[in-house]
Amino acid sequence: MKKIYLMWVVFAYILAGCGGNTAVHGEHEHEAHDHEEHEGHEHEHEHEHEHEGNGGGHAGEISFKKALAEAVGLQTHKVEPGAFTDVIKTSGRVMAAQGEETTVVATVPGVVTFGNLSFVDGTAVRKGQAILSLASSNLSDGNVAAKAQYAYENAKKEYERMEALVGDQIVSAKAFEQARLDYENAKVAWEAVAGKQTANGVSVVSPMNGYLKNLQVKEGDYVTVGQPLATISQNNRLVLRAEVSEKYYPYLPAVQSAHFRTPYDNVTYKLSELHGRLLSYGKASDTNSFYVPVTFEFDNKGSIIPGSFVEIYLLTVPMQNVMSVPVSALIEEQGVYSVFVRVHEEAYKKVPVTLGADNGSEVQILSGLTAGDEVVTAGAYQIKLASVSNAIPAHTHNH
Repeated sequence: MKKIYLMWVVFAYILAGCGGNTAVHGEHEHEAHDHEEHEGHEHEHEHEHEHEGNGGGHAGEISFKKALAEAVGLQTHKVEPGAFTDVIKTSGRVMAAQGEETTVVATVPGVVTFGNLSFVDGTAVRKGQAILSLASSNLSDGNVAAKAQYAYENAKKEYERMEALVGDQIVSAKAFEQARLDYENAKVAWEAVAGKQTANGVSVVSPMNGYLKNLQVKEGDYVTVGQPLATISQNNRLVLRAEVSEKYYPYLPAVQSAHFRTPYDNVTYKLSELHGRLLSYGKASDTNSFYVPVTFEFDNKGSIIPGSFVEIYLLTVPMQNVMSVPVSALIEEQGVYSVFVRVHEEAYKKVPVTLGADNGSEVQILSGLTAGDEVVTAGAYQIKLASVSNAIPAHTHNH
C-alpha cells in the first residue's frame, strides 16, 4: 500500500514539472512574437519616413510655386564677388543751387491782395505772371501808382520846358540839371508800376519760371517797399550738403560721389544718375558745430524738395572681391538679418547673413552666402509669409 502511495506522489511531481516547463516555454514564445511584431512596426515606420523623404522637400525648404512667384513679381539675383564702394553714412540737406532762386520783393507800399493764383508753397509760376497785388488806394498816402504817374508827367513837362530854354541861357545850367534829375527819378518810379495797375492795385510779377516757396506774407498784410514776399525756385539744379563728423576727416579726400534717401518717398537717389559732381569739402569744421561740410551739385530729375533733410551715403574708393546684395533682399527679425536663397525652381531657403557696409542701395555681406547663390531681391516678404504655413520640418524617429 505504501508503495502504491509513493508511486502516486512521484507521478504527481513529474506532472507538475512538465506543466511548469510548458508554461515557461509558452511565455518565451509570446515574448518572441511580441518582439517580432515591434520590429515589424519599426520597419514600417522607417519605410514610411523613407517614402516621405523621397516624395517631399528637404528640411527647412519653403515651397513657393512658380505661378505664385510670377504673380507677385518675384525676382532673384546671383551673388558674385565684385566691386563695392565703401561708404560714410551721415545726414544733410538738399538746397537750391546758386542762381536757381530769387526773392520777390514789394515794389510799392500797400496791402497784400491775392488774385486768381493760389499763393501756396509749390505753386508753379511763369516769368511775368502776376503773383499778388498791392493795394494803396485806401491808404492815407493815396494811390501810389497814380501819384507816380502824375509825378512822372509833371517832371517830364518841366524837363522839356527847361531843355528849350537852357540854350538861350534863360535858365541856368544848374536848374536844368536838377530838372533832368527829377525827371529821371520820376521815370524810374513810374516804369516800376507802369502796366501793372489792376482793380486790386499794383501787381507783383514773377521774374522767372519756377515754383513758389518760403511765402512770407498773407492776404491783408501791409508791406513796405523792398520787403520780401516770397522765394521762387527753378528746382532745375540742386545742392546736396552733407554734414560729416570730424572723425571721418582723413577719409574725405577719397569721397567721389554720394547716394541719398529722402524721408517722403523712401527712394535712394544716386548722384551718378543725376549728373552730380563734388563741389568741395570743408577744410575745417564750423565754429558752432563739430561737423565738416561736403557739398555736391546735381540735376533735379525727380520730385526732390529743396530744403528737405536727407540720409546721405558718401561713396569713397571701391573695394574689390566683395559679396553684396540689394537692400530689398534683406529680411529683418528682431535685429537679425536674413535672405531667401532659391534652392530650385519652386523651393527657397532662409539664410542668416552678417552685414557690413551699406551704401543705401546695396549691402556688403560678410558671411552667410557663397558665390553663385541665387538671392531673392523682390518678393522676399511674400516668401516669408509662405514660410509660416508650409515650411517642411526635419524628420525624426521619436514616437
